[in-house]
Amino acid sequence: MELDNTNNFHWSCSHTWKRSAKNTAWCLLGCSIGDFGTILFFQLSKIPFPVLGIMTLAIINGLITSIFLETVILMRQNFDFRKAFNTAIGMSFISMISMEVAMNLTDYILTGGAILTWWVVPLMLIVGFVTPWPYNYWRLKKFNIACH
Repeated sequence: MELDNTNNFHWSCSHTWKRSAKNTAWCLLGCSIGDFGTILFFQLSKIPFPVLGIMTLAIINGLITSIFLETVILMRQNFDFRKAFNTAIGMSFISMISMEVAMNLTDYILTGGAILTWWVVPLMLIVGFVTPWPYNYWRLKKFNIACH
């Protein structure tokens, strides 16, 4: 018998908010590694490359590192590689894309793009966390689907 959570859904479950926050934080860690690493590389190397190109590469690399990190985490929970990889892509991709776009838009709006400073990084992380968190809560609460 399939459980229908349609009528039971609400936004007030502290347990689900905590669990979805943990999942979102893991996703943020993975996305940030690739994203910040790419921006920092271009910032330090001073290779002439368009800001939009750097930010696009940062988003792609953030997605790659997040998928990699989530796959490793799931494999440590006794998933085989194929199932871990498919789970990491299938359950978190919308969250990762929204996170990456929000972080890079924040950087672009505040610095002109592709510039990491001591004050913009925390703001990028906050926006990157808050943006997908309600979606992760909804998905976890409604379908009991999480990536971790």
